Amino acid sequence: MNRSAGERPLVLVAAGGTGGHLFPAEALGAALNERDIRVALATDSRAARYGGHFPADRVHVIPSATVRGRDPFSLARTAGTLAFGLARAYALLGRLKPAIVVGFGGYPTVPPVLAATLRKIPTLIHEQNGVMGRANRLLAPRVQAIATGFAGVTDHDAALKAKTVCTGNPVRPAVVAAAAMPYDPPSAGGAFRLLVFGGSQGARVMSEIVPPAVARLEPRLQMRLKIVQQARAEDAARVKGLYGGLNVAAEVAPFFADLPARIAQSHLVVSRSGASTVAELAAIGRPAILVPLPHALDQDQNANAMVLEKAGGAIRLPQAEFSPDRLAAEIAALAGDPAQLSAMAKGAKSVGVLDAAGRLADLVLRTAGHRPH
Repeated sequence: MNRSAGERPLVLVAAGGTGGHLFPAEALGAALNERDIRVALATDSRAARYGGHFPADRVHVIPSATVRGRDPFSLARTAGTLAFGLARAYALLGRLKPAIVVGFGGYPTVPPVLAATLRKIPTLIHEQNGVMGRANRLLAPRVQAIATGFAGVTDHDAALKAKTVCTGNPVRPAVVAAAAMPYDPPSAGGAFRLLVFGGSQGARVMSEIVPPAVARLEPRLQMRLKIVQQARAEDAARVKGLYGGLNVAAEVAPFFADLPARIAQSHLVVSRSGASTVAELAAIGRPAILVPLPHALDQDQNANAMVLEKAGGAIRLPQAEFSPDRLAAEIAALAGDPAQLSAMAKGAKSVGVLDAAGRLADLVLRTAGHRPH
C-alpha cells in the first residue's frame, strides 16, 4: 500500500553540469520511485535543461561554479559562488529535511553535499569514472558512503576503500532493453555495421578521421559498410558527401535519440570513452575502438577505456595515434575476424552491470537508515 507523501522518505539527488552526471542520477531516481521513495533534484542552471524527464517532485537550482582559472580573481569568484550556493543549499535542506543527500560529481554536487554534512544528514557520492573527479575527491572524506561505477577507484586510500561499494553505473531503461539483443557477428561478405559517435567534444575529431580512414579500405570492404555516424551540424553535410563520393552507405546526423538500439545493432563502435558510453557498451556488450578525450584534467576517459581494454572488449587508441591509416588497419583487421569481434563483445559484456540503479538505490537506503524494499 502506498504511503502518503508526508510519510514517504525524501532523497535529495545532487547532479548537474553535464548529462554524464545527470543521466545516471535519473536512473537512480527511477529506481527509488519504484521503492516508494520521493526524490528531489538539486542542480545548476546549465543542467536544468536536462531535467525535464527527471523523476523528481521538484528541481531546485543551486548556484555553483567550476574552477576555470588559478589566478586570484578567478579563484575568489569561484569560492564566492560556491559559498553562496552552500548557503542556499543549507536553507533548502532545512525546508526539505531529506533522509539522505546523494551526489553524482561535478561542482554542482559540492554545495548540497557539504550543506548536508553541516546539518548531519547522511551523505553518499557516486563516481561514474574509472578515476575520481575533483569534486568527488573533495567530498569523499566527508561522506558516509561512496559508490563507484568501476572497481578499484578508491583502492589507493584505505579509509575511502573501507566505505566504497562498486555498484556499477546506472543505465537507462533503453540500454537494458538493448542489452537483450545478442551480438550477431558479421558474416563473410555480409554487411558490416559501423557506429561512430563522440559527444559534443568528440564528434569533430571523428568527422576528421573516420571518413579518410574509410577511404583507405579495400573496395570490397567499403561495399559491405553500413555506417551510422554522429557529426556536428556544421560537419554533417561534408561527412555525408565524403561517404557519398565513396559509394559507402551512411546515415549522418548530429544526434541519435535511439543510440542504445544503434549500439545493439552495430558490429563495431568507434567512440570517445565517457563513463556513460563505456557503461552502455559494457551493458549491451559490443566491441569498440575507444579514443579517450586527451585533454581531460583527470584523464578519466583514459581510465574508463582501460577497463574495457583490460576485459578484452575494446581497443584503446590515444588520440595521438588516431590517424586514418591506423584506424583503417584496425577496422580491416576486425572486419576480417568475426571470431575476434565476438570475443570482444563477450569481454565487454563481462564487465557490464544491468542492475546498477537498483543496487545503488539499495545502498542509498541502507546509508540513510532505511531497509530496501
